[in-house]
Amino acid sequence: MTSYLDNTRNSYDTVAADYHALVAPRFDDPYHRAILGLYGDLLAEGDGGPVGDLGCGPGHVTAYVAELGMDAFGMDLSPGMVDFARAEYPDLKFEVGSLLDLPLPDNGLAGALSYYSLVHTPAEDLPTAFAEIHRVLAPGGLFLYGFKAGTGTYHLTEGYGHPIELNVYAYEPAAIHELLVAAGFAEVTRLTRPAMDTEKTDQAFLIYRKP
Repeated sequence: MTSYLDNTRNSYDTVAADYHALVAPRFDDPYHRAILGLYGDLLAEGDGGPVGDLGCGPGHVTAYVAELGMDAFGMDLSPGMVDFARAEYPDLKFEVGSLLDLPLPDNGLAGALSYYSLVHTPAEDLPTAFAEIHRVLAPGGLFLYGFKAGTGTYHLTEGYGHPIELNVYAYEPAAIHELLVAAGFAEVTRLTRPAMDTEKTDQAFLIYRKP
């Protein structure tokens, strides 16, 4: 039986270039600028260090935070996405890896982002992902999590002009808060906004710290 990880990997291997063409131009909006700018300012108050864009997709978020002055690198489950990101942003580092088993050392990152990269992850696997992110962050490190806010799941069989097989999950921010606290994080801030344009759900952005 094909797992959701296989479906996720295969789907994003297929759509990498078209995904970037559609999503990257929409990325630079006031909400993204606000939360990523705040995240960068908070990181600048620390001692510095690498920032992992975990689930980086085609690399546009990695490039954006690097432009804000962060020592950013990207990691993604999809080799196709990583290959595209390396070609599109050759000055940045991108590697293949899963958020459920990060190939990174303990306490090595000043910051970590998971910017919509867990939207295909069922609830039972979120604690594993959050525990891994907590493990790789240094004490005092900051985690920025962007996700679809709400409840429910929908299935995609087509996207970005290609056939795909993906479940998309929405989660209530309060439920995510409980999972992050259980993983050892402390809340810094939350931002939510209503759905806009073609979005099916509200959107949420959380910043939490590893004490």
